[in-house]
Amino acid sequence: MLLALCLLIGRLIAGSAPAIGLANAAKVFIPLWFVAAGINMWIGVSKAGYSVAEEAPFFIVVFAVPAAVALFVLWWLSRR
Repeated sequence: MLLALCLLIGRLIAGSAPAIGLANAAKVFIPLWFVAAGINMWIGVSKAGYSVAEEAPFFIVVFAVPAAVALFVLWWLSRR
């Protein structure tokens, strides 16, 4: 959902160069998603009582899958 929102905002801001706006939106999404995944991990450690070692694999999956989609979008747009 956050990636879609970033892409929509990037397209609206870019105006006459939508591919550049979408590429920039994908670049902005990755650090935002890293922070969101970190907050999710922090909640799991501090509130649910899991250890960092238990939460780390989930953090990797939660971060990596959407980040990979954003990188694919960035790669696809750079080929255009």
